[in-house]
Order: sequence, then structure tokens, then C-alpha cells
Amino acid sequence: MQLTLPHQRVLDLSQPQVMGILNVTPDSFSDGGRFLTLNAAIRQAEQMLKDGATILDIGGESTRPGSEPVSLDEELARVLPIIEALRREFDCILSIDTSKANVMSAAVQAGADMINDVYALRAPGALEAAANARVPVCLMHMQGEPRTMQQQPEYQDVVADVMDFFIERMQACQQAGIELEQIVLDPGFGFGKTLQQNYQLLQHFDHFMQLKRPLLAGMSRKSMIGQLLDAPLSERLAGSLACATISAMKGAAIIRVHDVKATVQAIKVVQATLNQASLNGVKQ
Repeated sequence: MQLTLPHQRVLDLSQPQVMGILNVTPDSFSDGGRFLTLNAAIRQAEQMLKDGATILDIGGESTRPGSEPVSLDEELARVLPIIEALRREFDCILSIDTSKANVMSAAVQAGADMINDVYALRAPGALEAAANARVPVCLMHMQGEPRTMQQQPEYQDVVADVMDFFIERMQACQQAGIELEQIVLDPGFGFGKTLQQNYQLLQHFDHFMQLKRPLLAGMSRKSMIGQLLDAPLSERLAGSLACATISAMKGAAIIRVHDVKATVQAIKVVQATLNQASLNGVKQ
């Protein structure tokens, strides 16, 4: 399976790829404020690429529970200089993490290769902007919106409900002119789900492979790990790696993480387990 990127490039998803998180926000739940300056963001991007990230996901608006919206001008001011600088300096795949149609369009024009949207292109103009951009799009499931999504989320059956949501959004995308082959799906761990519902989704992650689209798993450092392990943000690496490993074993094509190097190493172990050919050339 693969995605077609701008400038006749291709993203090979025959084995899991690691997406490094680059939040240029003051209030993201894990790394808010750390990479606000252009120089800090570039150096973090450089390190993640050295550590083995294939994709960098750049976000200018926090979507943590309880977060407040950011204006269009502010989000553009945060992300566009970073995208332009990274496009000049590195040969890598850049993803724009946004729900705003205007940010999608401007980011792709500045050099972004794909769109990652927690609202699954449901905001005004987003479907049209993504279709016109002609880049891959990741559709994430979220019940509610960031400020209220964790206030008693309810489902008939969380796995079936997320599946139905994916089918509906894929149809909407196709009707808007987005090719099915350019769609990635993300169940949205931590976005309008209880602790139990998050782990139900992880247990049945391979269920979504029925849709024959690449799956993205994003659980890095999230509260589903912190609550289970009673661990603060600084002590969630082991849980994050466990979630990454399980999702990769169950078919995830893209793993979205903060801790790139450790995740890349974990995925290599997964690949050696699932595919003996990956051991060719390894010293015995």
C-alpha cells in the first residue's frame, strides 16, 4: 500500500512508518511551548529525522481536552514559517495537522505533503480545500470537539460506531473528489473516548483493516497510558512503546509519536517478528 505525494513522490506503507510530532503551540498537552521558535522547531525536526522519522506532523493549534480554539491568523503565523523552513532544509514528508480549510490550502502551497485532520474534513470548506490540494488526507474520529470531548463520551459500540464514521467520511471524501487511494484512517485514541473505550479500540484495531486503507495510530504519552499506569507525562515512554508495538502488530501503517528513536527501534522488532526478510543483512 502506498500514498502518492506531490512532485511525483510516493510514501511506501508496506511496513510501518513513524510520524514525529512537532507542535508549534504554547499549550499542547505534552510538549507545548518547547518548539515555538523557528530555530528550536528546526533542530527538533532534524533530530527526529536522524532518529528515523519518515513524516513530520506540524500542528499550530492544540487539540488536548479542554483546549481553546486558535484564530486563523495565529495558526498560519505559527505553522507556515516552519513548513517553509523545513521544506528548504530537509528532504522529508511534511504533514499539516489542522482542521481549518485555509490553513490546509496555505500549508500545502508552502510545501506540506499531506493533511492530518482531527475533524475528518467536517469543518466548513475543509472537504473542498483537501480535494483541491490533491494530497493524502488522514481522517480521524472524534466524538464532540476538544473542549468537551471527554465529558461522558457515549457509544452503542465504540468499534462499530467508529467503523460507521469512517465509511461515511470516506464516501463524503469521494463525493468531493478525493481519491480513495489517498485516504488514511485514524480511530482517534483519546478523542472522545473513555479509558475502556480506548483499549477496546486498540484490541480491535485490526478490525479497521477491512476498509483496506492505511491506518494511523496515535497514542503517544496520552492519558489512556497515564491513567492506566498512574504515570505522569515524563514516565509514559514504556506505555507509549507498548501501544505502538500492539498497533503495529495489528496493522498500523503510520505510528504518530513524540519519542521517535525508541519507537523506530520497537517497530524494527515488530518487523523482524512479522517478516523474516527484515533480518537479511543483520549480523548473526
